[in-house]
Amino acid sequence: MTTPTPARPSNVFGRRLLLALALLGSIAVVQGIVALWAVGQVERHVLRGRVAADIKQGFTELRSDKQQLRTWLAQQQFGAAAGDAPRDALLERMRLVLAELKGLAAQAVLLDDSPAARQRQAERRDALRVLEGSLAQLGRGLASLNPVPAGTDAALAWRLANDLFDRAEGRDLRLLLSESIEREDTALREKRADTDAALALLSRSWIGSTAALVLVALLLAAYFTRALRGPLRGLADGAAALRRGDLSHRIPVTGTDEFADVGRSMNAMAEELAERRRVESAARSALEEQVAVRTSELRAALAAQSDAEARRRQLFADISHELRTPTTAIRGEAQVSLRGADKPVEEYQASLRRIEDASRHLSLAIDDLLTMARSDIDALSLRRVPFDLVTILDDLISSGEAIARAGGVSLDHEPWPAALPVIGDADRLRQLLLAVLDNAVRYSRPGQAVRLDAVRMEGDAPRVEIRIHDAGIGIAAEELPRVFNRSHRAANAVLHRADGSGLGLPIARVLARGHGGEITLASSPGRGTTATVTLPLAVEGTAVSA
Repeated sequence: MTTPTPARPSNVFGRRLLLALALLGSIAVVQGIVALWAVGQVERHVLRGRVAADIKQGFTELRSDKQQLRTWLAQQQFGAAAGDAPRDALLERMRLVLAELKGLAAQAVLLDDSPAARQRQAERRDALRVLEGSLAQLGRGLASLNPVPAGTDAALAWRLANDLFDRAEGRDLRLLLSESIEREDTALREKRADTDAALALLSRSWIGSTAALVLVALLLAAYFTRALRGPLRGLADGAAALRRGDLSHRIPVTGTDEFADVGRSMNAMAEELAERRRVESAARSALEEQVAVRTSELRAALAAQSDAEARRRQLFADISHELRTPTTAIRGEAQVSLRGADKPVEEYQASLRRIEDASRHLSLAIDDLLTMARSDIDALSLRRVPFDLVTILDDLISSGEAIARAGGVSLDHEPWPAALPVIGDADRLRQLLLAVLDNAVRYSRPGQAVRLDAVRMEGDAPRVEIRIHDAGIGIAAEELPRVFNRSHRAANAVLHRADGSGLGLPIARVLARGHGGEITLASSPGRGTTATVTLPLAVEGTAVSA
């Protein structure tokens, strides 16, 4: 069986799965990018809020430190002897706060570049510049102030000291600080609002992208579940059918995806297995038939062997039976001749003639027994050659006339056909016809006639019928089925001729069947017998020897 060349496998379902995974991956990447962007925005807003809070805290600390310096000045002016250390510490701390505020202001410029932010940044830089100058002025002024002498106007002295704290470059420092704190508080509220908005955006984007990812995943799962259910069920049913041995099952194949390729491959495999099963079944049936034939042949051979063994035993019985009488007669005649005194020549001659008759009878019996033995042992080894049966019939007439004259019987025949081509053993066919003719002469009475005819029969299987008819004693109807049994002789035959072995007709039948023919008898008691020998003729065109 020729296996069809499989089509190149497609990758439709694989491409769909790859696209689905790519889509999920893309959504995940977009979700990550959005999340990173939102986190960045939130982080930037948080940092802005932190910077705004630190700036507000710095202005608040400046105002607090300035108030503490005012308290120190009051104590110093009115004789509390506070000392210079607290003043210097407060001044140094205010310088540090201003330096930190300048750094935070620079950082705020980098973090926020909106128009509103630029306005605030300009105001912040101006306030820091004024505060920095005010702090320098305050340091110099505090260093040169002395306690108020007795009798000095205290209110005037305190007003002059407050001017040192509250005025710089013609501007009210208290108002400047309050405005700065208010401005930074406003900025802080804006940054917190921006941070809250960024967090809300982050939450929305995260929830939205997650929902989109989950929705797409569910849709893809539903699609692939629906797309896989039918093909997988078909493949599972096909596999179950193969497991059960149902090779007639075929998987429904539609489309050009991988499952269709697998289904076609499984169908092809099932078809090939079914074909192999048919071939094996046919081979098994043929083998069983051969085994049956061989068994029949063995049984036939065993039966033939058993039959041959039976015939062998029968042959030995025939030999002992047929040879006992003539040998006993010969021995008896010899003993009679040798017993007593000399006898006349006529007695010796008579005895010798009886010995000769017994010897001739013994020779005939030996020939019959040897013929039967050969037919039993080697199943009639025939030398088959094409020849013309007319030559055998001519020889049969020559030999038969001598036998007929010895029995006082005449022999007649019609002219033979022009040619009777046969394939067989000429010597065996001569022996066959001579045995039948000898029987016809033996069981005829003196003065009767034996007739020999040969008739050619045409048809699909051309044949020749050789008929030998006598007008002798005949055979009873009940004896006809048994005359071909070995050593069987009818009662009237024994009365007519005591001698005879009963092997002539059995040998004739063996020889006829060995040539593909048959011998039959038709007889009536007291009216004679007709023996018909049927032989197949050779096909037209076969070479025939003369």
